[in-house]
Amino acid sequence: MSIAQLKERLPDYARDLKLNLTSVGGASELSPRQMWGAALASALATRNAEVITAVAAEAELHLDQPARRAARAAAAIMGMNNVYYRFVHFMGDGNSYAGMPARLRMQVIGNPGVDAVDFELWCLAVSAINGCEACVRSHEKVVRDKGASPGMVQDAVRIAAILHGVAAVLDGEEALARVAA
Repeated sequence: MSIAQLKERLPDYARDLKLNLTSVGGASELSPRQMWGAALASALATRNAEVITAVAAEAELHLDQPARRAARAAAAIMGMNNVYYRFVHFMGDGNSYAGMPARLRMQVIGNPGVDAVDFELWCLAVSAINGCEACVRSHEKVVRDKGASPGMVQDAVRIAAILHGVAAVLDGEEALARVAA
């Protein structure tokens, strides 16, 4: 499945998502590697097989094997970290959990196999999908401190938002079809 075929799967009421999906892979402050890495990591975070299949097929044209692996690793590590650090954040300032060591293995963050800015952008995109304020703030600060522009951050999160929206519509339509059957 391609992104063009994915667009065709969207119902008429999701026309805005169709239009926005066209921008994935288009003009951006991100390099093609950064863009497609953010798209692949975000697609994996949506957990929607159609979105993952379409984006992975397109990303394969733009990402080498280390970048594909790093994008997958960003989705994997943030799937864990976002739950843990969202919990710590929910507990509020002064909670005893904030001072405790997380004791979660996170070696890939120190050695992702790609440029640190790229990996951090991909982690930021996934964290936005997963709704972890602490991780979003942390990764945004790292990429900005390493020279990424606000436009680059916005582009990565925009890709995440579009793919999340597409996945939500497809999942909703699938559920409605089961109800109608």
